Amino acid sequence: MKKVAVIGDGGWGTALATILQANGHNVCVWGPFPEYIKEIQTTRENRKFLPGVKLPPEIQWTSDRAAAAQNSDAFVLAVPSKFYADVVSSFRPFIRPRAHIVSVTKGLDKTSHRRMSQMAAELLQTGPIAALTGPSHAEEVARGIPTAVVAACEDPASAAVIQELFSNQRFRVYTTDDIVGAELGGCLKNVIAIAVGVSDGIGFGDNTRAALITRGLAEMKRLGCALGAHAETFSGLSGMGDLIVTCTSKLSRNRAVGERLGRGETIEAILNSMEQVAEGVWNSASALALAEEQGVDVPITQEVNDVIHKGKNPKLAVQALLTRDPRPERDSP
Repeated sequence: MKKVAVIGDGGWGTALATILQANGHNVCVWGPFPEYIKEIQTTRENRKFLPGVKLPPEIQWTSDRAAAAQNSDAFVLAVPSKFYADVVSSFRPFIRPRAHIVSVTKGLDKTSHRRMSQMAAELLQTGPIAALTGPSHAEEVARGIPTAVVAACEDPASAAVIQELFSNQRFRVYTTDDIVGAELGGCLKNVIAIAVGVSDGIGFGDNTRAALITRGLAEMKRLGCALGAHAETFSGLSGMGDLIVTCTSKLSRNRAVGERLGRGETIEAILNSMEQVAEGVWNSASALALAEEQGVDVPITQEVNDVIHKGKNPKLAVQALLTRDPRPERDSP
């Protein structure tokens, strides 16, 4: 049994806490708002971020950083990318040097455009940082729906530790040393899912959805490989797997945002109505900036960014994609 601190009381952090507790670990979840933490403790339900799931009484909850970190062998960083740097850096004084750290946030830093594990490594100045990613809706994981994900780390031994920490009969964890590809797959697919949602909201059909998913995967792979990822990673759980579930599921917040945009709602109205985070909204600009730095063509990301951040009409964005110059499907070597 290990003592594990989950930093972040959102849906994903909460769902992973249930996995860890079921595996026999001593789990403490940290959240920033004391009153809401007390509510979760009392009701045993995270009504804002994971409604309808009864939480095990063995899971501890706190808004005290020192209490969450005390004697913890492992830390799960489950903070939205928008707040990631501030929250993670605030835990630096409390993390033991040999603690295992895994980032589960699928996003990019708004300012530096770095991946979350890169941010954590810089902010915490500890050993190797791992990432846990793949097709995994929190709502299904918390209800015991069979799920497969990937633990990624440049250090295979650290990835194996995370694999052992989380694995059970309903939550299967694979490992990879391609943390660049695994993390990029997890954040870039959110942007593509917004595009798919826009298409669905406009009223287009399965053909359009399939085209966006397929060309979106090609776009993700181009950018990922330019940044040092392995092409094969994007055919795996953290690439194709996560892209499919995020683009097609009714549980996908990013797809839902796109669908509402396609129906004519403004991004401001959509975000104001949401309790939970849709990472693709924030990350579209960062992904586009990364692509521009690398000289990589990412037309779907470009159009999603223009719709969200520049107010472009969604129908005109789709038209722009369809009227691009003809080209071969496969990129030249």
